[in-house]
Amino acid sequence: MQLTPSGSQARSGSSDRDGAALETTVIEGAALVTMDRSRREHADGYVVVEGNRIAAVGAGPASSYAGARVVDGRGCVITPGFVNTHQHLYQWVTRGLAADATLFEWLTTLYPVWAGIDETSVHVATQAALSQMALTGCTTAADHHYVFPREGGDPLAASIVAAHEVGLRFHPARGSMDLSRKDGGLPPDSVVQERDEILAATDAAITRWHDASPGSMLQISVGPCSPFSVSEGLMRDAAELARRRGVRLHTHLAETVDETEWCEEQRGCTPLEYAEQLGWSGPDVWFAHGIHFDDAEVKRLGAAATGVAHCPSSNARLGAGIARAADLREAGSPVGLGVDGTASNEAGSLVEEARHAVLFARARGGPRALGVRAALEMATLDGARILGREEEIGSLEVGKLADLAVWRLDTLAHAGIEDPVAALVLGSAPPLELLLVNGRPVVDQGRMVTVDEESLARRVARVQRDLVRKAG
Repeated sequence: MQLTPSGSQARSGSSDRDGAALETTVIEGAALVTMDRSRREHADGYVVVEGNRIAAVGAGPASSYAGARVVDGRGCVITPGFVNTHQHLYQWVTRGLAADATLFEWLTTLYPVWAGIDETSVHVATQAALSQMALTGCTTAADHHYVFPREGGDPLAASIVAAHEVGLRFHPARGSMDLSRKDGGLPPDSVVQERDEILAATDAAITRWHDASPGSMLQISVGPCSPFSVSEGLMRDAAELARRRGVRLHTHLAETVDETEWCEEQRGCTPLEYAEQLGWSGPDVWFAHGIHFDDAEVKRLGAAATGVAHCPSSNARLGAGIARAADLREAGSPVGLGVDGTASNEAGSLVEEARHAVLFARARGGPRALGVRAALEMATLDGARILGREEEIGSLEVGKLADLAVWRLDTLAHAGIEDPVAALVLGSAPPLELLLVNGRPVVDQGRMVTVDEESLARRVARVQRDLVRKAG
């Protein structure tokens, strides 16, 4: 695999990631949901993209741009690109296993399979999972990779290469585990690492890959896996490392009742109290799931502006519960959406997460608990805020990065729904007419531009067969 030097994917300007000049694109005649500060929407509007930036947004027809690619947006709605705030991309090649298990049962079943992953399988899995994300409107993806088998090569680098090839903006967390079964944890010995090794590898990953420059396509976070697979010392040291290097912090927290009981028995406190004691609080921190927080904890999270990645489909698939997304938002926490590991959410569709966020919130709190526009905000602006990118992505505004989705709503599945946001969020997943990331087409007329979908599907099936066979 050819690895791209740090920063070369991420510079702003009029060239794409491979150095080719980016064209001007005019999309007009579409409904437009800007998600800007005034939350302006236009029944008939346009967006003009020059290079990798948005040059104009407004109602009515666009001005003439010589040599521009003009996209007929009639029958479509344009939204900001979606931001996925939690996923385990490597799991795409282990989907469909332990389909009726609890979280701990699921983990126990799958860890022996994951022990066989390597940089080749992670490369295939990442290409496939990110392609599916792109086809469901995602332009920025946060990954949480915490499984590093001793004979597996460099899976983090493999995922970064694959994301570059697919063309999505990428925020991988260099994950870790240092508690195996012999230490009272769940993972086998072969996939955990020593604390000093983890910290050195994480520091090296930040040095090699993290790009904090404007328009960055690649930023690294620090991501110890969870309270029951990571030692207290590693949790504390990881927070110190992240803040010393100026990057963000991510981990699983309060996902199941089992976790809460384990934490109270082993640590003498709730998962959130434990995390807070170790420095895990503030706007540079976001937790995956966050289902089992009490009222006082919801208020503390909001006051600290600590983020939460809400993963409704995975949480339902594993029977973990329903996160208090509406309460967290009201308290002041940014709440984004995540598909979680695609071995616990085989669909891997971010637009489906927006729908489920609405439905589950209303099942819990009544018909006004979460509106369709709030769900769209979670998928866009709130996700951008969690990743520290709200000044660059998450809305359609002049000067922001050209990450946007053009959804077709004039097919049988959506025709007649007057409100395009209701059609998008409550209807079935619509086809994508166009997905631009950094001004570059990744999906065009419902097909991936950057990868061969059929060939990739065959490679996924082959890798999964090999992994399951190797696990015995």
